[in-house]
Amino acid sequence: MLELEVGMKTGDSSWTTAQHTPSAEASESPPGDTAGGHGGPCDLVTVPARQGLEAVDILRRGAGEAPSVGPVLLDVNCDNLGFLVPPGTAAGWDMPGSACTETAGRGLRIPAEPPVGGSAWLLPPDSATGEVTDPAVLREALGEAARLIEAADGHR
Repeated sequence: MLELEVGMKTGDSSWTTAQHTPSAEASESPPGDTAGGHGGPCDLVTVPARQGLEAVDILRRGAGEAPSVGPVLLDVNCDNLGFLVPPGTAAGWDMPGSACTETAGRGLRIPAEPPVGGSAWLLPPDSATGEVTDPAVLREALGEAARLIEAADGHR
């Protein structure tokens, strides 16, 4: 089982940690028929909840005709968010304060139930489209969210 822990220094010099453990069921290779899921394999970008929630707001405000944000997981402690992104994103992901995991080297299928133990859907998968978040758009939103948080914390 893969466990992911990422640390990010916050404005008050403390560290926040993102930790997710994908369930064994979510890590298994799916059968050829994906009728029970919502699309193909994907990777998981994990960020601290505060930055992730800001990024979700940014992505949803910028939404035009097509959805800008795909399924988003929230851990049970509300400490971390996980964005589902296209497979292969993990190989080139380099956003400080976040991590991108390719589940068991095969990518994660988007199931109806949250694929990570101790999590729930903040934004559930859209069964009609099976869309995930574009990594370039997510990277921009996470950067903007970090700048907003830094500015807000600097004005306290």
